[in-house]
Amino acid sequence: MKIFNANFFTKLLNPVLLTGIAITLLTNGCHNKLANNNPVGTVISFSSQNIVYQGRIDASGQSAVFYWPGTSAKIFVKGQGSVSVCLKDEKGKNYYNIILDNHLAGILHPDTTKQYYLLAANLSEGKHSIEIFKRTEWSEGNTRFYGFRLKGTLQLVRPPDGKRLSLEFYGNSITAGYAVDDAPSHSHPDNVFTNNYDSYAYITARYFNANYRCICKSGIGIMVSWFPLIMPEMYDRLNPSDSASRWDFSKYIPDIAIINLFQNDSWIVHQPEFIEFKKRFGSTPPSPQFIVNAYKQFVLKIRQHYPKAQIICMLGNMDITRKGSPWPGYVQQAVKQLNDKKIHTLFVPYKKTPGHPGKMEQQILADSLIRIIKILEPSR
Repeated sequence: MKIFNANFFTKLLNPVLLTGIAITLLTNGCHNKLANNNPVGTVISFSSQNIVYQGRIDASGQSAVFYWPGTSAKIFVKGQGSVSVCLKDEKGKNYYNIILDNHLAGILHPDTTKQYYLLAANLSEGKHSIEIFKRTEWSEGNTRFYGFRLKGTLQLVRPPDGKRLSLEFYGNSITAGYAVDDAPSHSHPDNVFTNNYDSYAYITARYFNANYRCICKSGIGIMVSWFPLIMPEMYDRLNPSDSASRWDFSKYIPDIAIINLFQNDSWIVHQPEFIEFKKRFGSTPPSPQFIVNAYKQFVLKIRQHYPKAQIICMLGNMDITRKGSPWPGYVQQAVKQLNDKKIHTLFVPYKKTPGHPGKMEQQILADSLIRIIKILEPSR
């Protein structure tokens, strides 16, 4: 079991640290049948209508199961006291950001044993929000979320009302925030450096205070990936590890869907000896017409699920948008053939640095996307 407090990551991540915040083990096991007047605290079940969830979540059993990066659970409270969370991780490989009053307060690495973790201690009198946010990718396993526990005079309150912009992202490692915290190389595979919270996708969602869904996987492509699965084969899953699992698209209808794929395809199509190349293409690289059609067919899948949504077909900012790259042209051709006024393109220039985008380069991606969403948002 690994339990970190916020100070552990100060040098690595330089988070905003708040007085009285610690991430510590409270007890073995989570006893969710405690009475509300019990001195050990008030239990807020995962099924509470006052928990604000983000992500494709399976809450059909005795817990809510978190799969995808960017999945989160947030509550609003008032009073004084402490907040804890009950979790059980499948592999012990996931990391979560702890967000208190919209500021990063620490990082949690839950164990494979079901137990409580202290998220916030000695909260001052008043209103607060607290959230756990999944930094890591679905390949690190799922996490079972059983609920929160309040102590002191803290009481759960209803989330703020109001319609929010809804966004959904389909992407690869850039969207996942792979190695974003690994300065300066931004290439280290250890999942502690992956942080979807600082990806351009969630930077954009935070800017608009938007509802957020992130369907992504490092190394994935539309035609071919660095592993057997491609995005058209997994984009519609609830559990991304289960080929029989299906997501109910009626549960979440985004105002805007953003597709940022093809980076991995653009590399693998030039590697005819690679096993996934051979499986997908045989011995002949795909033609430009094949590439354009593959992209077009995936966009059509998204359009069929969301007939009214704006769709942004985005590329960047790794070498797929370098000068002379044909891939922006492929996307432009696909969008032109679709002839849909609600489908748009966005190409962010090549960052001209090695590795994956770091925080500054993710911010550049987000700034570009924010500008186009500001134009599109009044028409939604």
